[in-house]
Amino acid sequence: LSTGQRSTGYLPAADWLPQRWWLFLPSELFQEDDDDSCSDYGSRDKSGTILGRIMPDGNVLFPDTFQTNHILFYERFKAYQDYILADCKASEVKEFTAEYLEKVLEPSGWQAIWRTNVFEVLVEVVDVEYSTLKAVVRLSEPFLCDSHVSTFTLECMQELLELKKHQLPVQELWLWVVFDESGEFDQTALAIEHVRFFYQHIWRSWDEEDEDDFDYFVRCVEPRLRLHYDILEDRVPSGLIADYHNLLSQCEVLYRKFINLRSGLSSSDSDSEAENVSMVEGLKLYDEIEHLKQKLKLIENPLLRYVFGYQKHTGLQAKGSRPMGTKITHVVSSTIMASLLQSLLREKLCPETCDEELEIQFHSDPLTAVSACYEGDTVIICPGHYVVDGMFCIADSIELEGYGLPDDVVIEKRGKGDNFVDCTGANIRLSSLKLVQHDAVEGILSVHHGKTTLENCVLQCETTGVTVRTSAELLMKNSDLYGAKGAGVEIYPGSTCTLLGNGIHHCREGILIKDFLDEHYDSPKITMVNNVIHNNEGYGVVLVKPTVSSDVKDIAAKNSEGNTQTIQSNGETENVEDLGHAELHECARDELELHERAEISEQSEGNHEIANELVATSVKKSQIHKKRLSELGITEADDNIMSQEMFVSIVGNQFKRNGKGSFGTFLF
Repeated sequence: LSTGQRSTGYLPAADWLPQRWWLFLPSELFQEDDDDSCSDYGSRDKSGTILGRIMPDGNVLFPDTFQTNHILFYERFKAYQDYILADCKASEVKEFTAEYLEKVLEPSGWQAIWRTNVFEVLVEVVDVEYSTLKAVVRLSEPFLCDSHVSTFTLECMQELLELKKHQLPVQELWLWVVFDESGEFDQTALAIEHVRFFYQHIWRSWDEEDEDDFDYFVRCVEPRLRLHYDILEDRVPSGLIADYHNLLSQCEVLYRKFINLRSGLSSSDSDSEAENVSMVEGLKLYDEIEHLKQKLKLIENPLLRYVFGYQKHTGLQAKGSRPMGTKITHVVSSTIMASLLQSLLREKLCPETCDEELEIQFHSDPLTAVSACYEGDTVIICPGHYVVDGMFCIADSIELEGYGLPDDVVIEKRGKGDNFVDCTGANIRLSSLKLVQHDAVEGILSVHHGKTTLENCVLQCETTGVTVRTSAELLMKNSDLYGAKGAGVEIYPGSTCTLLGNGIHHCREGILIKDFLDEHYDSPKITMVNNVIHNNEGYGVVLVKPTVSSDVKDIAAKNSEGNTQTIQSNGETENVEDLGHAELHECARDELELHERAEISEQSEGNHEIANELVATSVKKSQIHKKRLSELGITEADDNIMSQEMFVSIVGNQFKRNGKGSFGTFLF
């Protein structure tokens, strides 16, 4: 078959179908049956346009342009998959795009606004060079131009167009099609929008040099398109977005250096020392580029973005103690009744055991009270329903205590933001509160540094629940967490997490124990006692762990022999070879490779199985790390392997009615 063809009959398609045959079908066949929907390629038989219009702003009276920047995800997805790229390779993208434009683009007779950072000018399209993706234009009459520089006269514009041979690339954000009510140019406006969007947000300069044996749409276009819309719809944390754009910029710079270096090598026939140095530098650049590309793929893939961790720097600065060393008790209440004040004085503010005089401040908003805190302060929140527009950033060791039952002291978040509560203080305590999360991108509570204690709280989540990051510690006791669209609790490598007597339910997964793709950290220290993990969509507990090659397995087996602590086999067969980063993204692209376990005596077996798996994973990670160091010529003291393992105490937990079972693993 020729590239891009799919046979649907018994005869070879190449014998009787032209290449990209669907481009020659009438546009009516692509119309939806639903009256409320329409094709991306509006029918010319319709009277009037189906697109909106954008009014110009500025001093020059430019005509209105088509509004094409409101296209939904599924509309772009369908356009790229069905009409533009199909199953093409990266090296065929330009060819497929040219044939698509030749099918749907009006060759002449339409106007557009040529926009740059310096000027805007109205032009008329007289022809289209489809093979080069360029439109042949001339200045419209009358001459309309808006510029930040007064020197752009009619003569200057004509000279500039002559230098460009009157050809403008349609993919470089330059052409905005002038609005036409007849509907004749709807397809033209949409086609230019799709091509412009593709080259601005989807295409990478290095794509054409990547592996060409895979479907480019599935491998690159779909994940990048989904990421773009996830960012638009506030589904990706701001820190991760900044990391992604920073990685893109770094990769572009290194790739340009690599191309220039390679061009210099190819044009030189000498075998000098300088040439050899350039080759070494080129290999180093290539390795750096590949490393950055793998990090980009990790962020682009929604599954890998979910199961793998990423480093986040909060930048929160602790205030420390007040200059005089005083500590203040902050009381939060919308209204203060006499009976409430008497109870507070008797039970909290002036107890019989207190010999010190307390300084008290009153607030009507818990966010204001927390912002006013210094090291060692206490915030007492009286019964009520508090709606806050923002997030709590707690950088000092303070205590937030609800005065009453958690359901009586409700703090509800409104407005955008990554988290509801960010904790970086050395010793933070939250108790007897109900936190209700709305619109947070990342989670209801994140512990970045220090220790946070969460006791007798109710957490009503909307995205992720509680996140315990590297080097942080969480003690969560007698609390109830539910409703997370991600995991109820995310545990990062190098953290300490103690869960005692909690309920974690109605989340995507109960607990997700993450890992980093290309960084080594000690396994987390986990204690789980008497928790009830139930009615989650996926697994009760999911562990992200590396696969190990046969030589590392042999080493781990030898080092584990004779140890007093037994690591039992849990029935899992390790038959997956050690995967490189590239294979990882291909294997785990669309589905979480979780290994289901038979749930015989689910309550008792679940605790034993999870404990054994976590300890075994710690052994494997330690051996992989040692193997990598030995390959680099670095040796470490051969300490007792069990001293490097994850501290695990998993006892008395109940796992009920989780959609996929008590425990699953994600192998990488």
